[in-house]
Amino acid sequence: MTESQEKQPAAGIFNKLTIEELNLKGKCVLIRVDFNVPLDDNLNITDDRRIREALPTINFAIDEGARVILCSHLGRPKGKPDLRFSLSPVVKRLMRLLDKEVGFIPDCIGETVKKAVDKMKNGDVALLENVRFHPEEEKNDPEFAKALAANADYFINDAFGTSHRAHASTSGVARYLTSAAGFLMKREVEYLIGTVHNPLRPFTAILGGAKVSGKIGVIENLEDKVDRVIIGGGMAFTFIKAMGYEVGESLVEDDMLETAQRIRMKARKLGLKFYLPVDCVVAESMDPGAATKIVSTQEIPKGWKALDIGPATARLFSDALANSKTIIWNGPMGMFEVDQFSRGTFAVARAVADAYALTIVGGGDTALAVHRAGVTQAITFISTGGGASLELLEGRSLPGLVSLTDRSS
Repeated sequence: MTESQEKQPAAGIFNKLTIEELNLKGKCVLIRVDFNVPLDDNLNITDDRRIREALPTINFAIDEGARVILCSHLGRPKGKPDLRFSLSPVVKRLMRLLDKEVGFIPDCIGETVKKAVDKMKNGDVALLENVRFHPEEEKNDPEFAKALAANADYFINDAFGTSHRAHASTSGVARYLTSAAGFLMKREVEYLIGTVHNPLRPFTAILGGAKVSGKIGVIENLEDKVDRVIIGGGMAFTFIKAMGYEVGESLVEDDMLETAQRIRMKARKLGLKFYLPVDCVVAESMDPGAATKIVSTQEIPKGWKALDIGPATARLFSDALANSKTIIWNGPMGMFEVDQFSRGTFAVARAVADAYALTIVGGGDTALAVHRAGVTQAITFISTGGGASLELLEGRSLPGLVSLTDRSS
């Protein structure tokens, strides 16, 4: 890791109580984790990164002598029990990672939970069943939140990836218990907020994905803070069409053309370097076997659609990243899930990894792209929350963070 990658984000920006400030010995601690892990058809976990990210907080609570109750959601069971979304498969992996026994409680509220918790000893760990098996979870029902809190002395939120949701287990329960952030939550906020407010320069933001409308808040918030903006993915073609060029059948949000032009003009006024693709990979369909060709972004044929940035754009973007000192990336450069449209995204992933910079990657598709490009270990920080990281980068508050107990000054 480079010297600049070892730089930590600005301290002192986190004003919420954190887990290490609590006396946990002999206490029952409810920890909201994000165990929403992918499962195959046989209910085997295919990626346990979210479980691993929660281990520092869980192990700290164990070492401090707490009784640890873990709660999470998994998938979208629509407010009723569904074995396809049970958290029971997580228990075996969690036991292996913690190297200790973990109990599984087949509900998250009620007498079953109380009886199981009463039998726990200091240092024990138990995982509750999927909180979304109850419709009251996503409604942030106060009585359901109170029932979740009933067996605990403290609440710890370490589920950054779901903290943009005002649900009972992410924010509602905090009304009934002294509540603190876990280590992952604190680290996410310090990187995503601290870095934006105190970056090493040049500071470059890479924004991709399908739609301008999904990133408009991020662009507008970062324009005043960065030195360079790189736009890729489907959203780039709304900007290109706004400049007066034909883009064939490429994805365009016609109702965002004026917004795109306004953003570009603001960047010019601020003196920002604003990069758009100069060439692209086009095809007549998104099918894996479709014929492709590389064309200028000003010469996309009618009936064809741009599905990846081209090699000249990859070099242009890589050159812009080469001397950056802080890089934030959210959103792929094309349909990287399909091999023939993946090269641009992977080229940018390698350029980010090679930069002598503090590098931060948003969760979701961007994290997956970095993983598939094989450069995960070269990135300073990869967020666990796609939607949550976007909202923080927009400058918005997260319900699961705001609800935590304020630190005494």
